[in-house]
Amino acid sequence: MRKTFVMRGQTASGETEVLNFSGYKPGYAYRLTEFTLYPSTNIPGVDYEMTGTITAGKTAVAPTDPNFNDEGLIGSALLQDDDSQAYPISKLSVINDTFLITQNLILMVQDAVGNPINWQCRFVSEKMSGPEEATANYKQYAISDE
Repeated sequence: MRKTFVMRGQTASGETEVLNFSGYKPGYAYRLTEFTLYPSTNIPGVDYEMTGTITAGKTAVAPTDPNFNDEGLIGSALLQDDDSQAYPISKLSVINDTFLITQNLILMVQDAVGNPINWQCRFVSEKMSGPEEATANYKQYAISDE
């Protein structure tokens, strides 16, 4: 049976968080199904532009310069709002929900004016056979070892 769980937090602009999967259950992998950003300060009275990335690679991917050719980049999110009615809120998220996660991930966020950013990630667990687990472990290890 698939189990859904959420990781969330608040991270300073330009900083990283490790999403810890090191205690995962043998025979299970996880898929990222949602990546959402939300402002943290003076929400009704401020313009905001924030970005975030999640990678299985060795180092964080700059949220202001994501490259979708990077195999390790499995999530990218953007949230923009302007207090002018001419520019409605924009919320975008691109997720590689086919990537099987078996090791830790790195999340990085960036806000245009430097405010901390609230974030939330939703994952679903997936049972794997022995060969599937070995393949998923090797793929993520190879990406994080580049």
